[in-house]
Amino acid sequence: MPYFDFIWELTEDGNIAPLAEHGITPDDVEPIVLNPDRLGVSRSSGRPIAFGETMDGRYLAVVYEQIDECTVYPITAFEVEN
Repeated sequence: MPYFDFIWELTEDGNIAPLAEHGITPDDVEPIVLNPDRLGVSRSSGRPIAFGETMDGRYLAVVYEQIDECTVYPITAFEVEN
């Protein structure tokens, strides 16, 4: 399993607000990026996308930007059908 540092911005235009709009927290996102069920590329942005299940059983898609080999900036996440 890879290790990544996550960049989280608490500002109004940061990356936590879009997650909260979908009822998702950073604690939901990090395990999915670290240990995804599958990986892909977002059709709309071309960024990496990770899919996985949260501790409470929701299946999420997490779109992120790979800043460097060990740093990730989550863009958004949303619930999808498994």
